[in-house]
Amino acid sequence: MSSDQRFFDFLKERIGLDVSSVGPAIIERAVRQRTAAQQVETSDEYWHHLQGSREEQQALIEAVIVPETWFFRYPESFATLVRLATKRLAEIKGMRALRILSLPCSTGEEPYSIAMALLDTGLAPHQFKVEGLDVSPLSVERAKHACYTRNSFRGQPMDFRERHFTVEGERYHLSERVREQVRLQVGNLLDPTLLADEAPYDFVFCRNLLIYFDQPTQQQVFQVLKRLTHEDGVLFIGPAEGSLLGRLGMRSIGIAQSFAFSRHSAPTPEPPTFIAPPLPVSLPVRNTAPPTVRSRPFATQAPAPAAPRSFDKTPSTDAAVLLANIATLANEGKSLEARAACEDYLRGHGPVAQVFYWLGLLSDVAGSVLEAQGYYRKALYLEPQHPETLMHLAALLASQGDAAGARRLQERAARNERTADSERKR
Repeated sequence: MSSDQRFFDFLKERIGLDVSSVGPAIIERAVRQRTAAQQVETSDEYWHHLQGSREEQQALIEAVIVPETWFFRYPESFATLVRLATKRLAEIKGMRALRILSLPCSTGEEPYSIAMALLDTGLAPHQFKVEGLDVSPLSVERAKHACYTRNSFRGQPMDFRERHFTVEGERYHLSERVREQVRLQVGNLLDPTLLADEAPYDFVFCRNLLIYFDQPTQQQVFQVLKRLTHEDGVLFIGPAEGSLLGRLGMRSIGIAQSFAFSRHSAPTPEPPTFIAPPLPVSLPVRNTAPPTVRSRPFATQAPAPAAPRSFDKTPSTDAAVLLANIATLANEGKSLEARAACEDYLRGHGPVAQVFYWLGLLSDVAGSVLEAQGYYRKALYLEPQHPETLMHLAALLASQGDAAGARRLQERAARNERTADSERKR
C-alpha cells in the first residue's frame, strides 16, 4: 500500500470521503501542507505523527474540507421552505415549534439563512428552531462567532444584510435575534447514532455532501438522513444529488430549483428510454462492449475551454493555457495525456468545474460510468448550471434507465439556454 493510499483510507474511515469524488491531487496537496506545517521530512514520518495525534488528525481533515458557502445559496430552496413551513405550522395547529436541521452547516451561512428567511416571512421566534451540525469543530466555532466578510454575500439582493447585520470595518456581525434561533454543534453523519435521542425534523438541509461518498457510504448516510427526517418532512439536497435520492426511494416535491424531496412508499421505475437532449451537444458513444481506443475527438465541435468560474475568480494566463491544452488533448483522443493535464491543473490551481467536466467526459468515454458520475457531480457542485456537464450527465443517466433523472437535468439545461438567449437579445 502506498503512503498516499493510507491517507485516502484514513479520510474515508473518518469522514467518508471517496477520493474519486475530488481527485487525489487535492488530498495530496493537503498532506503536503500538513507535512510542511509539522516540519517533518517524509510522508512516512507524517503518517506516524498523524497516528499519535488527535489534533493533527483533525487538522488534516480541516485541510481537506474547504468551506465554500454563502448566505441564501440556492435562493429558491429558502423560498420553498417559507411556503412549506407556513403550511406545516397550520397542519400541526401550532402545537409545537418547527424543527429544522442543517448539516453539514459549515461556517453557519445556511442555518442562519434559514432563520432569517423564516423571521422575515413573519414567523415568531417560538414557532421554529434551527440546529446546525458539522464534522469540523473549527467551522462550528466560526459559525458560533457569526462574524462574516463580503465573501459570504454573493449574487442576490442584499436587503437582508441591512436588516440582520451590523457593520464594523470589513466585518459583518449577525444580530442576536437571528443567532438565538440556531443551535450549533459538532456531529458526524457517519455516526449511526447521530441525534438518536432527538425527535425527527420537519425539514432537513443536507446539500452537496452525498456526492463525496461512494455508493455504500451514500446508502449508510441516507439511512441516517431518513431517520432524522419526519415521515411528512422534506429533505433539501444539492443540485447534483437528485438522481441519487430518486434511486433511494425519495421523490421531488416538484418545485423547480428547490432541490427538495419527500418520501414515498416505493419508487416507480420508468422504462429505460433514451431521451434526446434538447441542446445541440455531442454525446459519448455508449455500448455494452468494452470501450475501444478512439482516434477521433470526443465531439465534432469541442466546447470552448471556459475560464475557471468558481475558485479562480481571476485566472492567470497559465491557468487559461492549461485549460486550452486539456481541451486540445481530449479532442485529439489523447486520453492519458488529457487526464494528466487535468491533475496538473488541480495541483496548481485548485478545483474548477471545467476540469472536472473533462475528467468526467474522459471517464465516460472510457466506460467508467461510476467514475464519470462522480466527476460530473463535482463539476455541478462547483457550478450548478454548467451546460456541458448537465447534458452529458443527463445522457449518462438516460443510458442507465434513469429517465426521470435525465429529464430533470435536461430541463435545467434548457432553462439555462432560454435565459442565456433572453439576455443576449437585450
